Amino acid sequence: MTIQENVMGLQHLGIPTVDMAKSIAWYTEVLGFENIEEKNLETENLHAAFLKKGNLVLELYTNEEAAQKVHGHIDHLALDVKDIQAAFEEMKKAGCKMLDTEIHTLPFFENGVSYFTVLGPSGEKVEFNQFL
Repeated sequence: MTIQENVMGLQHLGIPTVDMAKSIAWYTEVLGFENIEEKNLETENLHAAFLKKGNLVLELYTNEEAAQKVHGHIDHLALDVKDIQAAFEEMKKAGCKMLDTEIHTLPFFENGVSYFTVLGPSGEKVEFNQFL
């Protein structure tokens, strides 16, 4: 079996965090993810939580490297939305740090894509996208 045949798609995205409770609360309460598993592995000096929304799974983790904010973090996480305008208004209403003051549209994919970006609780960029 080749690697091309073996890789089936995205399993999860790992996002380092310096405040696990704050990150879990933001992803679950603001965005509606479900915390499906959380473990504190003292022998590995690792605390990890797996959050799921639809087919997307995030691994939030904290360890010595996360605390030092080493390179290798994900630049942004892009979430698919049905209604970009409603998402934009809801994120503003939730008090999120908006990195965009308006919704942008780019000519990607068949009919274009509209998007905006907010800052997550550990400084990660969370982008909201709607295929047009």
